[in-house]
Amino acid sequence: MESKNDEVDIVIASDITSILKIETLARDIWSEHYTAILPPGQVEYMLSKMQSAAAIKKQIEDGYMYYLVIDRETREIGYLAFIKKENDFLLSKVYLKKEYRGKGYGRQAIEFVTHVAKLNKAGKVTLYVNKNNTGAIAAYKKYGFKIIRALVTDIGGGYVMDDLIMEKAVDG
Repeated sequence: MESKNDEVDIVIASDITSILKIETLARDIWSEHYTAILPPGQVEYMLSKMQSAAAIKKQIEDGYMYYLVIDRETREIGYLAFIKKENDFLLSKVYLKKEYRGKGYGRQAIEFVTHVAKLNKAGKVTLYVNKNNTGAIAAYKKYGFKIIRALVTDIGGGYVMDDLIMEKAVDG
């Protein structure tokens, strides 16, 4: 499924060219944003383990749906990924380049995921967000997500993800 509107296109990313674009976007976005929240070693570790082309390819094989977010000038400005888990959707990734945050593109990405979840008769969309990512937490709350609980997950390499689990009911 693809979304076209006045501001962005959300296009499925399943071929190697798209996967490599996502890997590049991940490195740019994570290096800019997450080094203020996480230790640099952890950022590099997570990029290699979860955001590399090989990791993305494996996630797609495991059922994750990846999408590129493209602006009207056909620039890739971000990406998102989600997977259906039983009767719900897990929004695994939604990342935008810094200069595109706060302009409604994230809202459009969330609306897209919610629409796909609704089409698939999901009851809710769940996401995990780093507890120190205050800007994203505020945005998710604005989009209707509620904090359910905190969760600390050992991801190996001596690192943990210290997250909040947030959920949004899917209407209809």
